[in-house]
Amino acid sequence: MERTIRQYVDKDLEGVLSSWEAATRLAHPFLTEEFLAQERHNIPNMYLPNADTWVVEQDGTVIGFIALIGNEVGAIFVQPDFHSTGAGRALMDQARDLHSVLEVEVFRANAIGRKFYDNYGFQPLSESVHEPTGQELLRLKYTAERAA
Repeated sequence: MERTIRQYVDKDLEGVLSSWEAATRLAHPFLTEEFLAQERHNIPNMYLPNADTWVVEQDGTVIGFIALIGNEVGAIFVQPDFHSTGAGRALMDQARDLHSVLEVEVFRANAIGRKFYDNYGFQPLSESVHEPTGQELLRLKYTAERAA
């Protein structure tokens, strides 16, 4: 089993979209089909062109990605079959190596994501409401020095 972290290239789009959709449906069952369809459109057209995106490949197949906008984790998604295998941690390690301080927003109702960020060492910063969905959002912060 060979795992690689590398920068996103255009040929990775299907793997990225597949990882996003499978993980989103698992972690966010509260999101509407309309919202998911809009996000699926936004990923290649708005988000990816404006983000520093890295993919995790296993045996040559993209199984997840992380998209950074500065030190903000705009997205991190891993195929559910690869949850708890270290793929997400490897992606977050890449982000940490690029930015010693990271911030992320996660839906309060996303127990999978909240557990991942908690285990990685993120701390709560603030709460807000995600206007498009009405869902509560938590803003979290990670500082590399604290976890060292």
